[in-house]
Amino acid sequence: MAAGLWLPRIVSGFRLAKGRHAIVDEVQVGLGRRAIDSLRAGVVVLDAEDVPVLVNPAARAMGLLRTGGRPGSIAAHPLIRTLAGQVRRTGVRREIELDLPRGRDNAGENPLGVHLRAMGLGNGYVAVEAADVTESHRLARVRRDFVANVSHELKTPIGALQLLAEALLDATGPAGDGRPDLSEDLVAARRFAERIQHESTRLGRLVQELLELTRLQGAEPQPAPEPVPVDWVISEVVDRTRTAAAARRIEVTVEAERGLTVYGSDSQLATAVANLVENAVNYSGEETTVRITARAAGEQVEIAVADQGIGIAPTDVDRIFERFYRADQARSRLTGGTGLGLAIVKHIASNHGGRVDVASTLGGGSTFTLRLPARPPDDLLATLSPAGIDAGSAEPRQG
Repeated sequence: MAAGLWLPRIVSGFRLAKGRHAIVDEVQVGLGRRAIDSLRAGVVVLDAEDVPVLVNPAARAMGLLRTGGRPGSIAAHPLIRTLAGQVRRTGVRREIELDLPRGRDNAGENPLGVHLRAMGLGNGYVAVEAADVTESHRLARVRRDFVANVSHELKTPIGALQLLAEALLDATGPAGDGRPDLSEDLVAARRFAERIQHESTRLGRLVQELLELTRLQGAEPQPAPEPVPVDWVISEVVDRTRTAAAARRIEVTVEAERGLTVYGSDSQLATAVANLVENAVNYSGEETTVRITARAAGEQVEIAVADQGIGIAPTDVDRIFERFYRADQARSRLTGGTGLGLAIVKHIASNHGGRVDVASTLGGGSTFTLRLPARPPDDLLATLSPAGIDAGSAEPRQG
């Protein structure tokens, strides 16, 4: 990856003008070309018409070229051309990591993992650097498969444990019935059964969220993006969280522009916003307010969830989206949190070409903002670009 730092300097040895190469210094050009050919990273330079004008052996070995339309001509891989087009339109360097089918006929069994970095060189020329990350992708798939398999196998014994705990509670009689003949052993058995039920419920939720996170990280293909009404998402979230909010006497208010639309999976988007609202309810005091807002902001739709809760310390803001990280361990245990809620929100935002931001003040509440594209993807890379996380003044917590 270090090649990306000095690749533009090497390529700048070629003066690209009027669609033709003008040699500035023959020695420098020769050294630059040999240096590029020696790189383990693939390098492809496209002209303004997307014709490859410089290709090193590593790029050929990675299969980044295709047979051109004319006999004997070559063309860059469609994703390379798409990435170059985005750089020309925006003038901004683009990076993306994905799996490419191997071979010209896409017939290879194991995909090639590549990290692509595209940068403009001027006059419509774009240099694309490709690093082979196949092994790291393979290890990531192994980890995801392991988590998915273990989580799936745990669902059955956890379900049985929950049923046995309920049966034990029924056998020890209803709570608080005031019966004087209950022995101390029976009272203790009931207390233990209640604890077993609480922990088995939490464990069942943990397994379910692990499976959900594994799917979001690529264990299963993402559904094709579809238009999703934001009004429906908010209505669904309010319905899901109504009982928990009422139990804590917390009012959930909505201030949203009507008729907004985002693109992606309706169930995933509802899950992301619901996780934010559940966090807000769990970390807020009784008789407070949780406010959901939605508005159009340029080419994005912003869905924000603000609470009047305990807030987050500045030292925790950068870590709350990590799996199993909890800013308040005691509160998380009390509410049955798994530490995966915000990680799920982050991955849903990323898979939809968006991001999640947070602003919080310790003791003064938190605001989580989900920013999603307001238009459908216009190319193959639109939903694959990495999402960023912008931290505000302090930290939130993970449910």
